[in-house]
Amino acid sequence: MLLEIDFESDIPIYEQLRRQIIIGIAKGQLEKGEELPSVRQLAEDIGINLHTVNKTYNILKNEGYLSIDRRKGAMIKDILPKAQEEYMKFLKEELSYIIADSKNRSIEKEEFIKICEDLFDEMKS
Repeated sequence: MLLEIDFESDIPIYEQLRRQIIIGIAKGQLEKGEELPSVRQLAEDIGINLHTVNKTYNILKNEGYLSIDRRKGAMIKDILPKAQEEYMKFLKEELSYIIADSKNRSIEKEEFIKICEDLFDEMKS
């Protein structure tokens, strides 16, 4: 999986990396049980600080996506996190903002739903 960081983005680098790893898992580009590059190696490969990679890995561990072992490093968990009540609340809040912003920009409901369906279908089952 190729990770690309936009150094001009308003989205923090650790969050860009987090999102790309989660998308990579959903699309099947990163498999359950797969070892990720070491913190040092990934930082060197994409030209960022190793503390940024370490922060990302720890966030993903806390969210239930990764397990971290001193000998094996970071690995995609075999069992991914399930949507709990807290996540559903977060999802509704995020979608509420995205839908409102889309509506303000004159995107029709059908077009919005089509975009969602297309993106959802890009993800591996």
